[in-house]
Amino acid sequence: MSKSPARSPNPGAARRSAGRLAAVQALYSMEIGDDSVAQALDHLRERVEGEPRGGMAQPDLDLATFLITGVAADGAELDRLIGAALTRDWTVDRLEAVLRAILRAGSLELKMRPQTPTRVAISEYVDVAHAFYSGPEPGLVNAVLDKVARAVRPDEFAKGGA
Repeated sequence: MSKSPARSPNPGAARRSAGRLAAVQALYSMEIGDDSVAQALDHLRERVEGEPRGGMAQPDLDLATFLITGVAADGAELDRLIGAALTRDWTVDRLEAVLRAILRAGSLELKMRPQTPTRVAISEYVDVAHAFYSGPEPGLVNAVLDKVARAVRPDEFAKGGA
């Protein structure tokens, strides 16, 4: 007897997860290529419309757009937050491009989307890191985003909420 694929109990959460991954992919493409924000968003929409879904969730394009445009607009501040969370001998520029995209998107979400609980945001971007890396990088994402969260959401930590 074959089992049907497991369905997410929360399709909205699966769509947001897929949106985060799509945003990181677009941010990476923007960094290594010459795409503008508008071109990256067009490519994202074309890819989403052209891909067969199968068992994958349709990405939340509103969230992906928010992340892409927000990182593009606030990149210097996000890099400052990330840089402050890295150890002394590391800089944002030394990070690999995919890792930078993950940390920038995660930092933006922590800073600008209070409706996303801190633990959820960090866990989501650690999961995105696992999609690209099998080494220590997901742990780095966890540690850096935890420090960023403490900087941008100090009240949550003062209350013991995170």
